[in-house]
Amino acid sequence: MQSDEKINILMVDDQPGKLLSYEVILASLGENLIKAHSGREALDHLLRTNIAVVLMDVSMPELDGFELADMIRQHPRFRNTAIIFISAVHLTDMDRVRAYERGAVDYISVPVVPELLRAKVSVFADLHRKTRELERLNQELRALSARLLVAQDDERRRIARELHDGLGQELSAAKMMADGIMRPGQSEEARAKATNDCSALIARAIQQVRTMSHLLHPPLLDEIGLQSALQHYLEGLTERSGLKASVKTEPATFPRLTSEMETAIFRIVQEALTNVLRHSGAQSASVELIQSDGRINLYIRDDGKGMSPETIQFHPGSVGIGIAGMRQRIKELGGQIRLENQSPGCLVEITIPMVQESVPVPFAS
Repeated sequence: MQSDEKINILMVDDQPGKLLSYEVILASLGENLIKAHSGREALDHLLRTNIAVVLMDVSMPELDGFELADMIRQHPRFRNTAIIFISAVHLTDMDRVRAYERGAVDYISVPVVPELLRAKVSVFADLHRKTRELERLNQELRALSARLLVAQDDERRRIARELHDGLGQELSAAKMMADGIMRPGQSEEARAKATNDCSALIARAIQQVRTMSHLLHPPLLDEIGLQSALQHYLEGLTERSGLKASVKTEPATFPRLTSEMETAIFRIVQEALTNVLRHSGAQSASVELIQSDGRINLYIRDDGKGMSPETIQFHPGSVGIGIAGMRQRIKELGGQIRLENQSPGCLVEITIPMVQESVPVPFAS
């Protein structure tokens, strides 16, 4: 349920005049007001409509408010529906106890104070709206978790394949050559060639290990910081993919941040540019990292085809695992993300509260 979506409030009373007065009192809430003139009519509305709050009279013919509340609570779908009783006759403490035993959230006596009734209905309407929003977010989180598990399995398979087909083959060939070097009857020239070939294979294996290590966690990130790691990553991306990628930082000598923040920002940039490569058709991209007023501002631009309006607004079902993962990292850092289509391409704008790496202070001697 979106925050601006109207919710349904069911008003139940056998007297049309009272229903009209409730409608006038609650009209300013801007919600969808539904009238029922009997308990049976109220049940029909409940079965056909998603009702957030039931405002009902106690004294009604055929099916009174207590009996109606019993029937409502027996249905699993309505166990959390807010029920507010209104009565001009049943005003004893025992009447109130009967109401609360049937799941009432409030019991109002006549004459009704309009401001009080409006405030109470508004509270339960907002609570229903927030509950529905929480349910939607939980569903989205479960779906994201499932996609993350699939992505992790895919990544493990990719790493296993690269280890077997790449590094494993290089090392196997190097071992065979090393074994052959010491075979009897080999000429010095053959031994020298085998040694050189073996060395070349080992060098390629070392390069593969470094490449995989860099992709899993760039050593430069720990050694000399985010700025150099980003520069090195974008240079390698340009070389591997042909995408013209550049990075700019302000100040030019960018300060060190906490290890967690530097890793998160690096992964955000990495994911954003991976999305650019896969989906945008862009020829160039730029990363701008600015430290200002206690915040880190990150701008990632490309000259591709942009994103769909649904993705820009983060509509459920339109956001892929890459953007969802970026959004979650940013949320964990207390930041915000904004997507915007430009002409051409797309802008990813991220703002994160800044936390600098603490420097130990020596004890005074």
